[in-house]
Amino acid sequence: MIALPLLALFAAAFAGAQTPTKVGVIQIQTALVSTKDGQKAVQELEARMAPRQKEMEKKRSEIQELQDKLTKGGNAMAQAAKDDLARSIDGKTKSYNRDMEDARAELDQEQRKLLEELSGKMQVVIDKFALANGYAVLLDVSNQNTNVLYVATGVDITKEIIDMYDKTNPGAPTSAKPAAPATKPAAAPAAPATTPVKKQP
Repeated sequence: MIALPLLALFAAAFAGAQTPTKVGVIQIQTALVSTKDGQKAVQELEARMAPRQKEMEKKRSEIQELQDKLTKGGNAMAQAAKDDLARSIDGKTKSYNRDMEDARAELDQEQRKLLEELSGKMQVVIDKFALANGYAVLLDVSNQNTNVLYVATGVDITKEIIDMYDKTNPGAPTSAKPAAPATKPAAAPAAPATTPVKKQP
């Protein structure tokens, strides 16, 4: 009779000391930018990059107008005028491409900085969640090159992590849907398609 309560206590202690065995996955980049802090940071980044993107779109439009002018009015233009216009398009396109590379590099740097600033708080939340829910391993499947080949339904804990982060770090109000990472600048226009016309002898 005395041994039964002792056995029950021993079993309870043994169960509490067992190593966690649950495995879960998380899309960490989605989680970071979908928190209230993340959405606010993304909106601020987009606001900072908006003037640069507008400038690049203006330059792209200018190049496109010149390309249209060369294509549509080529037959009516003198050869010298065609050559000057082609050189102008080529120079503007090269300048645009250099500016585009700089803009993309700046955006990538700002996005990395944004994620690094949020990842510290996020790691604390992930640790607490894993300990509280008996997880032994949590895998980040944000990267398309991940080695994870199969994920069972219900194993993805991204939503739970976002909710726990927002409760732990009450920040700015959030919009109705998750924020998306800051958009990249528009793609560079293609190089002039027309080939310089040979001069008449």
